[in-house]
Amino acid sequence: MHAFRILIGALWCTLGWSLAGFSQAQSYPSQPIHIVAPVPPGGGVDILSRTLAQKLGESMGVPVVVENKPGASAVVGTEYVARSAPDGYTLLMGYSVLATNRFLQPSLPYDLDRDLTPVMNVGYIPLILVTQPSFPANNAKELIALAKSKPGELSFASGGAGAGAHLSGELFKSLAGVDMVHVPYKGNAPALNDLLGGHVQIMFDTITTSLPHVKTGQLKALATTGAKRSPLAPELPTMIEAGLPTFEISAWYMLFAPKKTPKDVIAKLNTALNTAISDPDVAKRMAAQGVTFVGGTPEQAETFLQSEVTKWGDLIKKAGIKAE
Repeated sequence: MHAFRILIGALWCTLGWSLAGFSQAQSYPSQPIHIVAPVPPGGGVDILSRTLAQKLGESMGVPVVVENKPGASAVVGTEYVARSAPDGYTLLMGYSVLATNRFLQPSLPYDLDRDLTPVMNVGYIPLILVTQPSFPANNAKELIALAKSKPGELSFASGGAGAGAHLSGELFKSLAGVDMVHVPYKGNAPALNDLLGGHVQIMFDTITTSLPHVKTGQLKALATTGAKRSPLAPELPTMIEAGLPTFEISAWYMLFAPKKTPKDVIAKLNTALNTAISDPDVAKRMAAQGVTFVGGTPEQAETFLQSEVTKWGDLIKKAGIKAE
């Protein structure tokens, strides 16, 4: 009889937790939702967060507030969300650096797999491969041939060790089988300035930053790095078209929730997000910022995230990249 009572008690406990979760999902949302942008105000992550927050607020019937929590290559904001209650009211607009931080920062205060779960793969901005107008190569194929003929003589700039431009250059070296010298700077702006000044030969940069210089003739574009051509520069071929079929790099954005957030809450957020990015006004506004929306299910987002972690983890270890 005693064992029977214990069994009944356990069943009631389990049922109680299930009903509580169901009740929470049914009433969600009932208070403001906060999206943490782990960057300072004004950048691409911040702009995207605020654009989506407005649409989410309209569809979910509660205010959606963006909070900027910058610092330590997104670690400060990511840790804040990872330690927040898993109730769907504190979310993270994560970006590409989340896939590389674990390899470049050995003592992270959070674990990406254990503490966070993707809600949706929001979208991406491709990079653009640029050089000076007088540079002898006019496309990526010619660059590969030139680099092979001058091993160790060409240089590529980046905003620092482990930055997107650095990883892009290392991936290019690996896939094309060429040897080039990495020149790290303390930030993207000085790297771009030295490229404009002719002190380094090439750079992989976000398309929205370098394209204006291409349009004014200060830089020459050789290719973009997305899976398909960018609507901002449809005349430019991709690195894939240049003969490097696995060369796909982008600055991506993904919305995360704390790990144990109820699946029904995740599903509601995912549905609202997919609706938001399908809005023509939102799509037009973000396309002007270079963003191509992706959307899809949480499971698809998780698959993409793990592929990014694997790709960059392998490259970082192979190239021996250390954070500055």
